[in-house]
Amino acid sequence: MVRVSILGASGYTGGEALRLLLDHPHVEVAKATSERMAGKFVHAAHPNLRGRTKLQFTSAEFLEPCDVLFVCLPHGRAAGRIEHLAGLAERIIDLSADFRLRDPGRYRAWMGAEHAAPAWLDRFVYGLPELHREELRTAKYVSGVGCNATATILALAPLAKAGLLERAVVEVKVGSSEAGAEPGPGGHHPERSGAVRSFAATGHRHQGEILQALGDFELHFSATAVEMVRGVLCTAHAFLREDIDDRGLWSVYRDVYTNEPFVRIVKDRTGLYRLPEPKILAGTNYCDVGFERDERTGRVVCLGAIDNLMKGAAGSAVQSMNVMLGFEETAGLGFAGLHPV
Repeated sequence: MVRVSILGASGYTGGEALRLLLDHPHVEVAKATSERMAGKFVHAAHPNLRGRTKLQFTSAEFLEPCDVLFVCLPHGRAAGRIEHLAGLAERIIDLSADFRLRDPGRYRAWMGAEHAAPAWLDRFVYGLPELHREELRTAKYVSGVGCNATATILALAPLAKAGLLERAVVEVKVGSSEAGAEPGPGGHHPERSGAVRSFAATGHRHQGEILQALGDFELHFSATAVEMVRGVLCTAHAFLREDIDDRGLWSVYRDVYTNEPFVRIVKDRTGLYRLPEPKILAGTNYCDVGFERDERTGRVVCLGAIDNLMKGAAGSAVQSMNVMLGFEETAGLGFAGLHPV
């Protein structure tokens, strides 16, 4: 069994990583840390885990060497501690934004600060197996993925890979769990309830990840908070270098995703769920992608739906671990989702 610990396990992404790893057939969870909840059972923070484990939160000072360390700290906390963390585990998967961007200049441009450990940036592999599976097989250090970036990247990747993508105007609609477990004014129920709030009309930091993943193209990106807890829906208006009909689009998307275990092409002629919908993906590691072509203009509307805490965070992290360690890629990730929810 592989010994795994989770640093910062009381937050939402840490809790999802813990939920997945407790049921993983090849993993033993050694430690789950939380400074504010040290000594309490993990179900105090994650009531869905009541009766599933007797594990208690410990302080990070009691972390012991392990095979894989999942780092689920708030953004900006891992970079300054990376030398110490690397001494605790041969393999690290950091779910924050600290190591997603390989170039210090790109990090500075999108994060608004100098990186605390720039020499480590190119040692991390971006943890999206659909793009970096071969690199992950030999990786020691893996970065997490941005949830909005993941939905957008997977929606647009087939067009980018085919050399068709010239320009895209992207709008993502996101649930409240994207803001994390710590309460803030924007999550206060009277302020959040019923809201459709554009919180990043321009300048969202996940743009840096998207451009790094797909190659530099003209990207316009906005993010809007809507009244749901989990989920991201990306609606990307793509303008192509050459016109392509519906049959050609099917071919482009099938070429990339036919053999992907967690990407499903959702494009039905009829039905309530004929296009991607994040609601039915809650708790799953799936990304549903779809597309529609505007025959009048040639514009292609590309859609991507995920659970932000799963495929947009902990799910992709566990999937990356599976690839790193040579396990079946779907191990511990078989939950198909619920309907109705």
